[in-house]
Amino acid sequence: MLKLYGGARSRASIVKFYLEEIAVPYEFVILDLEAGAQLQPEYLEINPMGKVPTIVDGDWKLWESGAILLYLAQKYGKMPETLEQQAEIVQWVMFANATLGPGIFTEASRESETPRLLKPLNHIFEKQPFLMGDEFGVADAAVGLTLAYFQMMLIPDLTPYPAVVDYIKRMSERPAFKSAIGGS
Repeated sequence: MLKLYGGARSRASIVKFYLEEIAVPYEFVILDLEAGAQLQPEYLEINPMGKVPTIVDGDWKLWESGAILLYLAQKYGKMPETLEQQAEIVQWVMFANATLGPGIFTEASRESETPRLLKPLNHIFEKQPFLMGDEFGVADAAVGLTLAYFQMMLIPDLTPYPAVVDYIKRMSERPAFKSAIGGS
């Protein structure tokens, strides 16, 4: 069975959410990050960077939430057929990890980056319910949970972005979200 290593309030929740969405059984191995469990030799053998999340699938190990999400989508037949559509999904997952998350969670850039990032997202969600159209996908796991955590943790004023607020609400109402986030 696939093992997911993570901690409370970590990016492992994004992977948990996606695993719940695609109904893949997994064991969640909770690490006490405050006590430094991720820096112990046993865990460093699994992930030499000492970060979470990490998955172990058989004898194979993978870390970085975005890479894990894309692997799971590919392995379980959730990626589209065309290279162009796959690349667009990779773009969104990378955007969530490299641009959106740092932009809205870094205090120094939050004020300038939030409108710059949320305005175009709002425009997208005015036209369609999910990033890739009418159906939830792996890109939504990455972007949607980043936005949901932003709303939950920092309680920003999102009134200028009503379609983003509706999107976050759609994410938070999903049974997989309730299961993954409720148990984080």
